Amino acid sequence: MTELVLLVDAYLVDALPEIWFGAVMFSLAMYMILDGFDFGIGMLYATRDDEHEKETFLTAFGPVWDANEVWVVAFGTMLLAAFPRVYSRVLADHYLLAIGFVLALLFRGLGPEMREQRDDERWKRYWDYSFVGGSFLAPLLFGTLAGRWIFDAPTLSMPALLTGVGLVAVSVATGAAFLAAKTRPRLASDLRTYGIIATLTYLIGAIALLTTVVVTDSGGTAEIVLSIPVGMIVVLSAVAGGGGSVLALRGKYRAWLVSALGLPALLSLLVALLLYPTIYPPTGLTVREAVVSPLALNLVTILGFPALLLVLWYFKFLYGVFSGPIEGEGYKN
Repeated sequence: MTELVLLVDAYLVDALPEIWFGAVMFSLAMYMILDGFDFGIGMLYATRDDEHEKETFLTAFGPVWDANEVWVVAFGTMLLAAFPRVYSRVLADHYLLAIGFVLALLFRGLGPEMREQRDDERWKRYWDYSFVGGSFLAPLLFGTLAGRWIFDAPTLSMPALLTGVGLVAVSVATGAAFLAAKTRPRLASDLRTYGIIATLTYLIGAIALLTTVVVTDSGGTAEIVLSIPVGMIVVLSAVAGGGGSVLALRGKYRAWLVSALGLPALLSLLVALLLYPTIYPPTGLTVREAVVSPLALNLVTILGFPALLLVLWYFKFLYGVFSGPIEGEGYKN
């Protein structure tokens, strides 16, 4: 028994670089899922003229949107802690995109807060522009950065831009599904149209992206794209998108939400498959080459994973409290 425990411990220690790579990808997935529907709500906000409906949109994500941004901090922190060379290269090589992303988050956050400070139509309109613009630019720039990172492609290349557009589309799809599950049926029926169109756009864009990658062999990933695991992810994404659209048309909005959230989760898994074992394609740096020294890695593991479990417990509690539908200017529990 003791030998078995020692063997398991030795295996886990040896697998720590891969475990941390998985943790980084997990935090990326959580960010794209949770803050993704926030971005979608912000973009769908532009379709509303009625002040009551605008307030409904803001109420829908008001209690959780600040918390959702914790995951982009977790992503950056984990990347810095376990793979500092990758963290520094990502910021250095994609500096303008990273700064643009942060500024987009800033103006998105200021929008809802500042519009409440004055009862003036022009004032509210300007801050609504800030909210919608930030909600659109943040996923576009973050996705473009991810596309440059994964495919070692220029900013204005098809792989990078299609990744950015894909993240915008999937954000609208999840945002529409989240709102439909939280609001009254009439509004939900209107929103499902936007969600279905966004889902179709995302699936077509994903196929176009993978086709472009195969044709151009961007980042040397053509062989991976043609592999069975990537093919399975494409099929599962099509099933989630198509099945979710059917559920939306049948008015089963909570089931649609679950299906829609599967799209960014599968997208994150696709990112992990396209990267591993090379964590930074522009330099060919692998996961094991980029990881910190064994002593530092053991230390961040001891300190980091309990913190991650605490964050997960907090999100379970938070979404449990605000699990009900919106009623008036708050949640019904």
